[in-house]
Amino acid sequence: MNLDVARRRCLSLPGATETVQWGDHLVFKVGGKMFAVTSFDEAAPHVLSLKCAPEVFGELIEQEDIVPAPYMARASWVAFSRWDALPSSEMKRLIADSYRLIREKLPKKTQAQIGEAPARKIRRGA
Repeated sequence: MNLDVARRRCLSLPGATETVQWGDHLVFKVGGKMFAVTSFDEAAPHVLSLKCAPEVFGELIEQEDIVPAPYMARASWVAFSRWDALPSSEMKRLIADSYRLIREKLPKKTQAQIGEAPARKIRRGA
């Protein structure tokens, strides 16, 4: 996996948007809530951060190159220090799981509006 593959995967999910935040981070959201964060900075300590279920969080952080995500660990977010920390198929599954976990917490009305809408790009700094 790499940034381009992760970006394509995130934007393939219904209603997903992307925005640049914090100067060098590409943030993917559904319903205005983030489900994945990557960095353009090759020197960044983490290449990808995702939300996961609490039981998966515990399993993942026991593996090399996967740590509790700074500022977000209490919400069961993990951060990967390398794109190849897990096989690409596993990373794609974790992206989809993160999206699902965030989307399920959205109000039912918002979920219905998202439906199967195509992803769109939002470019703005924050």
